[in-house]
Amino acid sequence: MVVHTPIPFSRPAPPPEQISFDRRELGVILSLYGRMVAAGEWRDYGISALKEVAVFSVFRRTAENPLYRIEKRPKLKGRQGQYAVISMEGRVLKRGHDLRTVLRVLEKKLIRAVD
Repeated sequence: MVVHTPIPFSRPAPPPEQISFDRRELGVILSLYGRMVAAGEWRDYGISALKEVAVFSVFRRTAENPLYRIEKRPKLKGRQGQYAVISMEGRVLKRGHDLRTVLRVLEKKLIRAVD
């Protein structure tokens, strides 16, 4: 009599979780982006979904470093807030819990650009 021992089924490791902007968040960001493009301030963008952060980068020209990064870091939700606007130099311009409030720092730049 032959006894077959079952081979344990090994599942592939789940892919690392990625942080991303949801549809509502993207709507808020793209609304601002459209107004900045219309004002001639921004010309291109890039989106990154990484393990701990989602980043929406805006560019004046495609070949440059981003002018601003809009970041979502859920780990900071209970502390300073999960949203931040970061300048090209790496300085945090605004951080908070509400995306619209955080993006107001860039709205002020739009008002100055139009004037």
